[in-house]
Amino acid sequence: MLDIGPIHRTEYELGEDRSEPVCIAEAPGRIHYMGEHGEDGAGLFLSSAIDRTIRVSVSVRKDNSLRFFAADLGERKRTTLVNLKYKREDRWANYIKLAIHIFAEMGCPIKGLNFTVSGNIPQQIGLASSTAIEVASAEALKGFYKVLISEKELVHRLVKAQVDFFGRETGPVDYLAALSARKDHFLIIDESTLEVKKIKSPFSKYKILLMDSRVPRLGVEEELKQRRLDTSRGLELLSKQRQGASLRNFVSEDLLESMGALPEEIRRRSLHVVEEIQRIGEMAEALKRAEYDELSKLIYRSHESLRDLYEVSCPEIDWLVKRAQETEGILGSRMTGVGFGGCTYTILKDSAEKEYRRRLEDYERIFGFHPLVHEIRPAAGARVVQTRA
Repeated sequence: MLDIGPIHRTEYELGEDRSEPVCIAEAPGRIHYMGEHGEDGAGLFLSSAIDRTIRVSVSVRKDNSLRFFAADLGERKRTTLVNLKYKREDRWANYIKLAIHIFAEMGCPIKGLNFTVSGNIPQQIGLASSTAIEVASAEALKGFYKVLISEKELVHRLVKAQVDFFGRETGPVDYLAALSARKDHFLIIDESTLEVKKIKSPFSKYKILLMDSRVPRLGVEEELKQRRLDTSRGLELLSKQRQGASLRNFVSEDLLESMGALPEEIRRRSLHVVEEIQRIGEMAEALKRAEYDELSKLIYRSHESLRDLYEVSCPEIDWLVKRAQETEGILGSRMTGVGFGGCTYTILKDSAEKEYRRRLEDYERIFGFHPLVHEIRPAAGARVVQTRA
């Protein structure tokens, strides 16, 4: 019998139509350290997978039903291949259905299947838990049907399935992070080429804390949409003399010289994107050389740019970063995610953790939110955990 843990085993032993799982796969969450507010379709990211995962188990049924069980929630959903479509009420099960859709399109003989999903990725704070469900489900089905498919082809199919199944466009970056990650490595992900470069982490004597500010984010979609429109308009105005250019083809001086020619707000948004691309290149070199002072400067400059140029931070997040900057033994701290709340990450020595956490006691008193702290580390990518022939 496969060692799938008590939660999975209990579910699969219920009822005569259940069977032992035949393939189990897991996929990690991810964090972006830089680059999440970039040019659509041409972004450059500094990211890593994290050591929090989603695990999906697949087994055969005797009928043609597709059954889904969320072990952590105690929830069950069901459908059939004929009725395989997005349903709002199916929530988490829709991500498994998306993976089934992909393998059905590839001609796999999908009939009755059981799926059990569980995991420990913190929810609703931008760690790509839904992507992890999709990727873990796809890896489980790939192992189940013994399908030969490259990472890049699977990424293309996952991106396409978002349009086919959910009716929305999604970039490839989170899929690349989940599939290409390596333990204790950072990733430079190029959205335009799907290239992923891996850099060994120099932080063996440091830890990474993810701080959930608990600030509610309400009505921020319009703000984010406007910022994307601003950068798109900035590129349009800048590239009049450079047809086919992207913001990667410009440097800070181009934006400084454009003062007066570009609306100031558009210039600031575009300047953030241009400088962030440059910072990611500099971060890559500093990581390779373990230049800690340079890494610290780049992390704080990135946050300042998000705060002052792109304007997606908030007082609570800025307070958390400022307290980190004032604490001895902390290398760097920055907002991560879409902004207007959400999380910061902080890279620090063990000796600094006690003092940093002590300072956080003031956060709840000042702002009224109780922050949650998660320790994370760069982790390996998706994999098949076990399979039975």
